[in-house]
Amino acid sequence: MAGTLYDNGTIITMKGALPEIQEAVLEQDGKILAVGTSAQVRAAAEQLEQQDEELVVRDLKGKVMLPAFIDSHSHITAVARVLSFAFLQEAESFEELIGILKQFQEQRHLEPGAWMIGTGYDHNHLKEGRHPDRFVLDAAFPDHPVMISHASGHMGVANSLALEKMGITKDTPDPAGGRIGRIEGTGGEPNGYLEETAFTGASSVVPEPGLEQLAIQLQEAEQLYLKHGITTIQDGRTGTEEWKLLKYASDRGLLHTDVAAYVSLNDAHQLTQENHDYTGAYCNHLRIGGYKIFLDGSPQGRTAWMSSPYQGEPAGYCGYPIFGDREVRGYFKTALQEGRQILVHCNGDAAAQQMIEACRSAAEETGCDPAQIRPVMIHAQLVRADQLKEMNELSITASFFTAHTYYWGDTHRKNFGEERAFKISPARTAIENGVNVTFHQDSPVIQPDMLETVWCAVNRISSSGHQMGLMERVTPYEALKAVTINAAYQYGEEAEKGTIEAGKKADFVILSGNPLEVPEPDIKKLQVLETIKEGKRIYKKR
Repeated sequence: MAGTLYDNGTIITMKGALPEIQEAVLEQDGKILAVGTSAQVRAAAEQLEQQDEELVVRDLKGKVMLPAFIDSHSHITAVARVLSFAFLQEAESFEELIGILKQFQEQRHLEPGAWMIGTGYDHNHLKEGRHPDRFVLDAAFPDHPVMISHASGHMGVANSLALEKMGITKDTPDPAGGRIGRIEGTGGEPNGYLEETAFTGASSVVPEPGLEQLAIQLQEAEQLYLKHGITTIQDGRTGTEEWKLLKYASDRGLLHTDVAAYVSLNDAHQLTQENHDYTGAYCNHLRIGGYKIFLDGSPQGRTAWMSSPYQGEPAGYCGYPIFGDREVRGYFKTALQEGRQILVHCNGDAAAQQMIEACRSAAEETGCDPAQIRPVMIHAQLVRADQLKEMNELSITASFFTAHTYYWGDTHRKNFGEERAFKISPARTAIENGVNVTFHQDSPVIQPDMLETVWCAVNRISSSGHQMGLMERVTPYEALKAVTINAAYQYGEEAEKGTIEAGKKADFVILSGNPLEVPEPDIKKLQVLETIKEGKRIYKKR
């Protein structure tokens, strides 16, 4: 098999507690054979040539190479789906939101009766300072069922036609772990706002494109991750339909990255029993990594479950849980007894405590060591220092959505006050407490831009320029570890990924500059030039 010698580079191996820089790396058949100085690696390359093996030499010309980035939490099937939606992120008012939807309607030539779906609006960034309601959407689109999703994915708004198709009326009770917005003084008439399980459950009636079209969109989604240097991607809540799409793509050789799917434990448990071939190593770049459950909602949407109240809310409102303690303990017992990893969505500190206590009690009941399944607290936005100590004891990884400091830092200051807001995504405290720390973007919530996330973790500045708890900053090297070797450890794949050393997969990213040397405010200006998966270049910046 042909080998490739990458020479004359700045190769940050990510091996060890301190940065290690090498000059060259040799790969063959998708595996790293040697890494070191140019002289050392050229000597290894000469042995290949003596065996009449083909050798390609690539002069990196001083460019920076790292192990490819690893996505520790996102939803690639959701990224694929939203490619057929209207993108509302830029809307700053109801008028602009409607304008984007109307442009989408015209571009898609949607006939009356056709569904219109928008995604990415944020009431915190709208001039009106609130969610739109069904009447705003009805006035513009009386002949279309319309549903728009909040940027967090935890809530949204439907117009009257959509509510009718969802079967939601004034007599529809709020589901457990969710809420239907009501018009005051009408006996419970819905206003179009749907929160948490009320939103996720009702949105299931929205028709989807066919499987072939979704597979095309999945490939487009994969390219988006590759553009940002990511070669291991997560599907962070896989139900029956999501699995059908992933398996369809895998069976047809459409996946070029490794995709780890985490089955929704409360409603798709059977997938692990029905797909044994995918529960170990990757099969055609796809595997089932374990289970996923949600324990609360969104801090920017004020549905995250807190131990002390949000600011400005009546009657000491603290958000709310999705499940009771007994149910969560049962989910942990299932994961421990089956030996499968479990990812747990926790934003508020009350949800974090529920996870910690469920993990501890389930471990005591089953006699199983949590370290064997490496549980992960997803987001951990408002986890406390005392809880991080407990997480270390239980071998729970903290996977932080640290870009919240930039995108919603100002909103958190309003929702929680500065003392709590400055401690969101407490990566420095987690590291000091021995917790494995990873970073993610929760795509499609934001783009899977790892360099931006590294910048966020290092600088901790909100979009308005406000400093967001500088005591929780990490160094550039620590931030890079969170998206390489620490993320590989989270997946249990540290023997194959996460560092550039002999025996591991030849998964690389080539950058336009060195994130360890550029001024820290300039880290997000760096660009991914190439992404290489098992020795094959599968993305190159044009």
